[in-house]
Amino acid sequence: MMGLCFGSVNAYAAADKDIVDTAVAAGQFKTLAAALGAAGLVDTLKGKGPFTVFAPTDAAFAKLPAGTIDTLLKPENKGALTAILTYHVVAGKVPAATVVKLTEAKTVNGASVTVKVVGGTVMINDAQVTTADIMTSNGVIHVIDTVLMPPKM
Repeated sequence: MMGLCFGSVNAYAAADKDIVDTAVAAGQFKTLAAALGAAGLVDTLKGKGPFTVFAPTDAAFAKLPAGTIDTLLKPENKGALTAILTYHVVAGKVPAATVVKLTEAKTVNGASVTVKVVGGTVMINDAQVTTADIMTSNGVIHVIDTVLMPPKM
């Protein structure tokens, strides 16, 4: 079973942890965890939910232009950071079997992401879902390889 997850997250063991604890335990979402803390969203994503999170890995954040993350983590940029992070969250629990039937999904940010399947690969805007259906106690995580930017940014 570990091979299916490529060592990223033990999907079968995550269901007893919330979204934040699951992401932290995975070890590949350090930047996301820091950003959630800076934006004051940790308690929300530890809450009842359910939520669906399209979670960018540390490698996804590393693809942003140099200095972007440091700038966003500054207190004066909390609004922009919150807008970006909430663009990665959909209210409700949306497993992959449902995601692939959608053409778009409205995010907590208020803007929608586009959903398409290209050659068996699920794309959320320009981000590829690399691991789907990591079930948590308060929702589901789908791992993506690119940070999603809201249309107003």
